[in-house]
This record gives sequence, C-alpha cells and structure tokens, in this order.
Amino acid sequence: MKKSELIKKLVVFVKPLSGVMTITVILRVAGFIIAAAIPVLGGVGIVSLLGLKIFNVSVSLDFVIIGLIVCAVSRGIFRYGEQLSGHYIAFTLLALIRDKIFTAMRKLAFVKLQKEDSGSLLSIITADIELLEVFYAHTIAPAASAVLYFIFALIIFAKIHIVLSLTVALIYIVIGFFLPLLFAKMDDGAGVEYRKKMSSLNSFFLDSLLGIKEIIFFDKIRERKEDIEKRGEAISGTFKLLKNFEGKTFAITEAALTLCNFLMLGISAFLLVNGKIDFAAFLISNLMLLSGYGPIIAVSGLAVNLQQTFASAERVFSLLEEKPELDEVTDGENLSFEKVDADNINFRYDDMEVLKDVSISVKKDEIVGLCGKSGSGKSTLLRLIMRFFDPLSGEVKMNGIDIKKINTASLRESVSYITQQTYIFKKSIYENILLANRNASKEEVIEAAKKAAIHDFIMSLPEGYDTKMTELGGNLSSGEKQRLGLARAFLHKAPLLLLDEPTGNLDSLNEALILNSIYQEKKDKGVLIVSHRKSTVNAADKIVYIEKGRVR
Repeated sequence: MKKSELIKKLVVFVKPLSGVMTITVILRVAGFIIAAAIPVLGGVGIVSLLGLKIFNVSVSLDFVIIGLIVCAVSRGIFRYGEQLSGHYIAFTLLALIRDKIFTAMRKLAFVKLQKEDSGSLLSIITADIELLEVFYAHTIAPAASAVLYFIFALIIFAKIHIVLSLTVALIYIVIGFFLPLLFAKMDDGAGVEYRKKMSSLNSFFLDSLLGIKEIIFFDKIRERKEDIEKRGEAISGTFKLLKNFEGKTFAITEAALTLCNFLMLGISAFLLVNGKIDFAAFLISNLMLLSGYGPIIAVSGLAVNLQQTFASAERVFSLLEEKPELDEVTDGENLSFEKVDADNINFRYDDMEVLKDVSISVKKDEIVGLCGKSGSGKSTLLRLIMRFFDPLSGEVKMNGIDIKKINTASLRESVSYITQQTYIFKKSIYENILLANRNASKEEVIEAAKKAAIHDFIMSLPEGYDTKMTELGGNLSSGEKQRLGLARAFLHKAPLLLLDEPTGNLDSLNEALILNSIYQEKKDKGVLIVSHRKSTVNAADKIVYIEKGRVR
C-alpha cells in the first residue's frame, strides 16, 4: 500500500475531531512563535544596551525583561495546551480504531482465527495501533503548524529585507521538503521488516506460554531458548538498520542546518556591509532563523518517526479492510426456531473432503445424537449450522429457510453452541456463566450451574461464585471447564442446543446428571449432541451415525 494512500486513510479518522486539531495547530504555532521570540528579545536587549534603535524605535531594557517573562510563561501554557489537545486526539482515535478492529474481527471471526496466527493479531491490536499515536500526536499538527509558521516567518523577514525572506524560503523548503523526500527514498523498508519480526516474536512467545507444560514435560526448554535467541538476533539486526537510517538522517539534517546558517550569515552580512540593513536587523534576522528551526525540523524528522508507523498502519488497515468469507445478514428473516435441516451437505477444508451428501434433521422437542469416530466431520456439521462456513453444495435450513437468508444476529441468538474446549475468562465464575445471558438473575445463574452439575463444586470454594479464575481457567480441571460451558448453554435458553462432546471430560456420574438435565431441557427445544461415545447419545430420540464424512 502506498504511503500517500495510508496518509489519506489515517487522516479520515481525524474529521470528527477537526475542531480540536485546529486548536492544537493554533497552540503549536503560537508556542513556536513565542519560543522564537525569546532569543530575539535577548538580541533586542543587546541592541538596547548598545544604544541602537530597532526599526527606528528605541526599546527599553525593562520592556525586554517583561517581554522575556511573559514569553517564558506563555510558552509553558501553550506547550501544555498543545500536548493536552494533541494527545487527546491521538488516544481518542486509537480507542476508535481499536473498536473498529474488534468489529472487523467479529465479522471475520471463526475463519480468521483459524487461519491467522493469534500472536500476529494480538500484535496488531496492541503494538501496531499504539504506534499510530506517532501520526496523530506528532505528525498532523507539526506538519500543519510548519506551513503556518513558514508563512509567518516569510512575512516577518520580508519586513526586514526581501532578500532575507527569499533566503529563509529557500532554507525552509530544503529542510522541510527536499530532505524528507530524500529520506523517504533512502528508506530501505527496515520499519516494515521490524514490525513483521516483532509480530512473529509475539506469536512465538504466546505459543510458548500456552504450551509451557508440554515444553517442560518433553524437555524442549533449551531448543525453545535457542529459537528465542535466534529471533532476538534477527530483530536486533533489523533494529540496527533502523538506527543506522536514523543516524544518517540526523547527520544529513545537522549538516544542512549548518550550511543554511552560514548561508544566512553570509547574505545578511553582505546586506549589512552594503548598507541595506543595519546591525540590529542583521543580529535579529540571524537569531530569528536559529530559533525558528523547530517546526521545520519536526517535519524533516517525520521520515524517521513514521517508518514504523506506516508499517503498522498497513497491517492495521489490511485487517480493517479484509473481506469476510461470509457476509453477515442484516436484512433477512428473524428466526423463531421449529426445526433445522441439513440437506445433502458437501464440504471440504482446502483439498480435504470432510462431508459428503450429509443430511440430518432436528426438530423442537427432540434430541438427536450424532455419533462417529474423531475426524469424521461431526464438529464441522455444527459449524455449518452456526454458519461459520457455507457448504460447497447443499443447504442448511431453519424452519425451511436457507440460513443464508436469516439475520445472522437472530441465528446466533437462537442457538447455544458448546464446543469441545470451553474458554474461561479471567473473571469470577459468576461472570463467566453470566456471559451467556447478561440479563439473567443470580437465581437463574445458580439454576443453570445446578443443571450442569457444577453448583456443588462452586459452593465448595471459599469465595463460591465470586471465585476469580486464572488465565485460561488454569485453576479448573478440563471437566470443570466443560461443565461451566454447559451452564452457559443452559443459561442462554436458546431454542436449539448444539453440544459438541458435552461429556467428553466427565466421569460417568456427572455425565449421567448432565444427560438427565439435557433430557429435561428438550421441552420446546431441539438438541443435537455430537459424541464418539455411545453412552452420551443413548438418551437421544434418534441417533445418526457418520463415518468418513458420510451418514450410514
């Protein structure tokens, strides 16, 4: 993606805060003018002590001292206001972009999370978005204020002498325009490469943390450590390239500034010798130039500051603009569940055929068991009913309507889907169950926990339902996590229950209790239970066997 396109896309987000941005620019320009005025006033003081006039006006030393005090205080106030408003814009927009990222990820959802490295996504959400702060807080306002200060400086120097004004115009154009163009051409893409490697390292660390038990059990600590060192060395090499580029730009900028200072000194001295300007004008014009580089140097340094920012922006926008494989339906039918039918479903993952002409039906007040070996396509069928994917051929219908024509929100609201692995959030047990129905009462949460045969366990804990869960539910067994997932399903009270191996991690006693609860739940509900264990589906009204992707 071209940098000009990235800039346009980044600027679009600023429109709602354009008023605050205008204030930021005004405060910044005023601050630079005052900052430049301080050394100029010092020069005026020297001229005053020498008994000379400035533009045919005598200036008292008292005026200079008062002016210095006023400028010093004002500079602090304007600087504070500029930083406050600038960072308000930046962090407000970062929050907005994060919200848009989560909205985009919700649409991409299941397919994206299966294909994309979770560490890479985490890097985009955190580090990449955070780097956009450089653009919003340290790019837009500096660039706009540099233009305004440039115009202001030309007018002031023109009052002294037109030749000085033209000289300053040349200097500012070289420093603020040609140097950034030169630096952009010198950019070797190290910023992009650095962000990619950091993303890869984040993924590697996340993978290592999640699999730390296996790494220890299989004695792979040394191999993992060596891999971290290799990745660290690669990142260090790329970082050195970044710093090398930064050093070159700094050296070129400093050299250019020195040459420009000599140019201004020479031209103003020539005008002084030839009587075109007096000593006061000579001194003040040079002081004005030396003290007025701030806004122009800020623009000159953007090529360095934005190197990683543009790399991060490209990753952020690639995610924001990624087309979901399935579009959400918002103008379709709303659902009142009666039955679901899968008719002659065919599906494959890449080149691997998973389901072949599969047909199955689940009606309200009915429990259907789907039994088969691992890898036979049972879980895939549930995902198709949830419309995480669309079948290659055949149809999934609810109440005789193709689910492609049903509002996605209505579809998801009508189904409770429990997967083989229940994700536990780092919150209390109560909040983890309440996730399924935010409007549920405490009594309803407890009732759902009882149906899932987890209530007695919860009450045995010192803090009961207020017990805080650790990362990924590390303080729970697999069976306890599974029962919490079932409690969510019971609390959701959806008319269709899709249960993928709901008792796979349970002992026979808890399995019997939960199966009894499921049987009691079938009134006014349809239930589809997937399992490779016959004991789990024995309570079903009918059992469908699937083998190698086919119903037999």
